[in-house]
Amino acid sequence: MNYANMIFAFVIAFIFTFATTPLVRRFAYKIGAVDVPRDKRRVHKRPTPRIGGLAIIFGFLVAIISFNDSWTKELVSILIGVGILGVLGIIDDCKELDAKLKFVVQIIAALVVVIFGDIRISVMSNPNVFSENPYIIFPQWLSITVTVLWIVFMTNAVNFIDGLDGLAAGVSAIMSMSLVFIAITYHEYEIALLGIALMGACFGFLPFNFNPAKIFMGDTGSMFLGYMLSVLSVQGMFKSYAVISFAVPIIMLGLPLFDALFAMLRRLLTGKNPMSADRGHLHHRLYDMGFSQKQTVFILYAISGVLGITSILLAEQRFLRAMLLLISVLIFLLIATMLGKNSYVHKADATPDEEVNENEED
Repeated sequence: MNYANMIFAFVIAFIFTFATTPLVRRFAYKIGAVDVPRDKRRVHKRPTPRIGGLAIIFGFLVAIISFNDSWTKELVSILIGVGILGVLGIIDDCKELDAKLKFVVQIIAALVVVIFGDIRISVMSNPNVFSENPYIIFPQWLSITVTVLWIVFMTNAVNFIDGLDGLAAGVSAIMSMSLVFIAITYHEYEIALLGIALMGACFGFLPFNFNPAKIFMGDTGSMFLGYMLSVLSVQGMFKSYAVISFAVPIIMLGLPLFDALFAMLRRLLTGKNPMSADRGHLHHRLYDMGFSQKQTVFILYAISGVLGITSILLAEQRFLRAMLLLISVLIFLLIATMLGKNSYVHKADATPDEEVNENEED
């Protein structure tokens, strides 16, 4: 793989996504794909178009078609899955489909890459340090089941964090960057090309999505990003004996993964549907503490970046450094929580005029 191709793939994905986002924005208004804030869960205050993910997909596809050297069954199956979720996302952004229907279609998209692309979690390192066998090899039925669950879960996890301007696109770009570093380290250049095109498309969309957002990516974008990141992590890491730990992809995708996991557990414990929307996600909690949208997003960017660096160090078998970074993340979260409480107290003590001015800055 020519490194120049990777650079050009990033540039082309960025340019085409950046250029087509305004066109998609106008198209969204015409077809009624507009997010109207009807409840307190939504942070934005005015109607905003929400199929920006269409531009992300377009920029990504142009880059891959232009610079991919080999059309393997794995790549073809991935692109078929992208098409399935793209259509699902556009329809959902216009009509808000039933969650069960979306879940079924997501399973179908996952099965396409698992069955036809043969992209599966077939082996991973043994978490039992006392076992003589360093690896766990899955039988076929378990390999298919685990892989489908992983892809579907991550597809929804990125959707869960898409609650503040620029959050999902920026975090996905950071996770893609980590994936590219690890893929290049293990000479998985085809995966690196997909990851860098994904990163370029995210960066091309961010100027329109950062606060105050002119357009949202909607389910069209969030499902695409979650799907691609999950599939690439399976293809590039879970399948490789070289990676020292199953923790590498889990830490790399840690922010949306754990946010979604705790959100679902919280809803189950309170007797709610695990897929129902609420205002209990990490970004909502930080925002409600008193941080502005931009501050909250940058905090989560930093956390995602540290987790990405940690996953790279783990992949390079630098365990001690990785653990130190993980501890740093925990300390950072503690400090952010304390500062958030102080900021929230100051905000509560502010006069009405001061509150209005602060909201205008957001």
